[in-house]
Amino acid sequence: MAEYIEVVGKIIAVLPSTMFRVELPNKHVVLAHISGKLRKNFIKLMIGDVVKMEMSPQDLQKARITFRMKNAEAPRNTPIRSFGPSRNQRTNRR
Repeated sequence: MAEYIEVVGKIIAVLPSTMFRVELPNKHVVLAHISGKLRKNFIKLMIGDVVKMEMSPQDLQKARITFRMKNAEAPRNTPIRSFGPSRNQRTNRR
């Protein structure tokens, strides 16, 4: 049975291949990757997001991001998705 240390940190850099630099509250910086559930559910992570992570006691330089916390301080500029004109607009084009 694996034992993990659960910590909270703030993303300070986004790296290639879904890797992130995360700063812990004690100013320690770790290299983190996202877990399969976040990848599967297309959870987007940005600089400034507060995340919950799991760290192994053997290697305190790496971590796995397991959860993105709801934080109001980081603005999330998500695009408005458009799937074409609505049904009413299509039928009124004569």
